Amino acid sequence: MNGKLRAAIVGSTGYGGVELIRLLQSHPNVEITSVISSSSAGVPIEEGFPHLTGVFERSLDGVEAAEIASRADVVFTATPSGVSAKLVPQLLEAGLKVVDLSGDFRLRDGAEYEQWYKHPAPDDVYLQQAVYGLSEVYGERVAGVDFISNPGCYPTATLLGLIPAIEAGWIKPESIIVDAKSGVSGAGRGTSLMVHYAEINENFKAYKINKHQHIPEIEQVLSDIAGEKVTITFTTHLVPMTRGIMTTIYAGMNDKYSEQDFVDLYRKYYTGRPYVRVRNAGIVPATKEVSGSNYCDIGFATDARTGRVTIVSVIDNIVKGAAGQAIQNLNLMMGWEETLGLGYTPVYP
Repeated sequence: MNGKLRAAIVGSTGYGGVELIRLLQSHPNVEITSVISSSSAGVPIEEGFPHLTGVFERSLDGVEAAEIASRADVVFTATPSGVSAKLVPQLLEAGLKVVDLSGDFRLRDGAEYEQWYKHPAPDDVYLQQAVYGLSEVYGERVAGVDFISNPGCYPTATLLGLIPAIEAGWIKPESIIVDAKSGVSGAGRGTSLMVHYAEINENFKAYKINKHQHIPEIEQVLSDIAGEKVTITFTTHLVPMTRGIMTTIYAGMNDKYSEQDFVDLYRKYYTGRPYVRVRNAGIVPATKEVSGSNYCDIGFATDARTGRVTIVSVIDNIVKGAAGQAIQNLNLMMGWEETLGLGYTPVYP
């Protein structure tokens, strides 16, 4: 032992899991001691991910809570929905800290989870125990806890783009429309017709209109912030690119605010939070400008004619929308510097 926190990653053969490997390799306080896959136990991870050859070479372990507990102090569960609901309670009972990247513990209402996710809900005691880890908003709640539910990718971009304006009362909650676009890595590494090259290349498609499972997660947080029930119109689109999310958010303003007013409000709200960058007035961000990094960039355009504001929020869906925010939450959980292991400049072009 070298004094580092021992980390295990469940779901290491998915995009979120392998991104955790990439980022944690540079974390000064963490050592990856186990990479886990229920379907590929015993197989060297570099067989599925040749880019790890000579960088991180280890055979995949099986999923067994007691065995994981013997090798690790903290577990990242980057699993499909429905899997973590069964596994995470076992890990917690084994005395492990858990950062869950699935959607299984984000909703406090089990019935609502079952309605949107189509899986049996976890036991209510675990739904209430999980701390929602939207780092820039709930960072103080995360400190010192044992169980964090990492936000979804779409909710991260959407909520960071909306919360300061909602909290300040600058926009009408009932007017919010979110037009969200994601690269195909958000669909995971599994194959499907939707992400088949011939189907998505040179194409742009809307999907899960008014039915996306991230809707109740976004509404739950916005309702908490607003102090009243908030419902939104939320449409997701698949874009023929690998990484990135752009949420273009439309809302009616409660008064006459300029773009500079929004810039000032958001910069004050996110003071001291290193991974939210608010653009100057008149400049909106693009997905390429955050690719490979843990940044969320936000820009604004106000319209005096319609009384509406357009908020553009972009993230890398695998980093800030998954693995990067999970590490940010681990840092906050452990009382470390929030930026440890996350000092990545965006990859450009």
